[in-house]
Formats: sequence, C-alpha cells, structure tokens
Amino acid sequence: MSILQLLNQHPVIAAVKDTESLNAALESDCKIISVLYGNICNIGAIVQRIKKAEKYAFIHVDLLDGTSNKEIVINFLKIVTTADGIISTKASMIKAAKAQGFFGIHRMFLLDSISFHNIDKQVAQSNPDCVEILPGCMPKVLGWVSEKINLPIIAGGLVCDHEDAVGALNAGAVAVSTTNTGVWQLKF
Repeated sequence: MSILQLLNQHPVIAAVKDTESLNAALESDCKIISVLYGNICNIGAIVQRIKKAEKYAFIHVDLLDGTSNKEIVINFLKIVTTADGIISTKASMIKAAKAQGFFGIHRMFLLDSISFHNIDKQVAQSNPDCVEILPGCMPKVLGWVSEKINLPIIAGGLVCDHEDAVGALNAGAVAVSTTNTGVWQLKF
C-alpha cells in the first residue's frame, strides 16, 4: 500500500509523547501512530506494541533519545524495529530512511516566508514520501503548500479540535497528526 492510500484511508494520526498517550492510541480507532518519544533501549518494544495492535508505526527519529543526527541511526532502527516509517526535520535522515525501505515523512516548520519559499529545495534534497507541515492549524498556508509541492501533506502541531482538523483537510492536507486525544475520535 502506498503512503497516500494509507493516509487517505486513515486521515487522523495519533501522535504519542509518552506511555500514557501510547496506551490511549492503541485503544483508539487511529491506525497510524507517530512516536514522538523513546530511546534506543525501548523503541523496539514501543514499535512492537504498535505492530501487535495491527497499527502502523512512524518514529520521529529527531526525538529519539540516545541517538545522533547521523544516518547510522536509521540502520539501527531497521535492525531493532519493524517500524513502517521515519519522521525527521533533516533531509539526510529522510534519504537514509527511504534507502532502508522506510516511508519517509519530512517534517517542516513554517515560521515565515523564508521557510515557505525553501520548501521545494528541502523536498528536492530529501525526496520524501510526504511532508508534515507545522503548525497544522493554518489552512491558508496549507493551501499554498499543496499548490507548491506535489506530495501528500500532513498537518501537524496545534491541530487542537475538529475545526482545525477539518480546516486542514479542506485546505489540501490528506491527514492530520495530533497529540489531542479528542481529535483521534473524529471520523472523516
């Protein structure tokens, strides 16, 4: 299944930042879980729990304790986990992830017009399967991004309620990623 098909079928991604939120995500209807915590000692067990629940696991490698910003961490994750994808703000990590057979999600913070105008350069360097735009509660900007790049867009960060989620999806995002468990319950 392509990442676009996966996101179209499951447009709400449960982003988890601790064991408590992981437990809630495992009990939710969300089929995709973004892991925003963990370390080299427990990431294998975290992913194993997600896979046992028949869900998709995406690891935010930049937030994984005990690793460096070097591509070798991707090899490590391939050996010790059965994760489906890697999330990173670094183009080199996305390239390494894709080379190892992971889906690659390039996370980008849009803070100003400079960061917006650099999106194509970032995408060209990383060649991701999709991009995650933060903050995701900016429908107007998400619309600009969807016109600028030809990749699936995930809206993440500050997607706080149903209105934010619907606004992001209507603006061109194919999915939303949020730590807000109330949004996890939404049906689209």
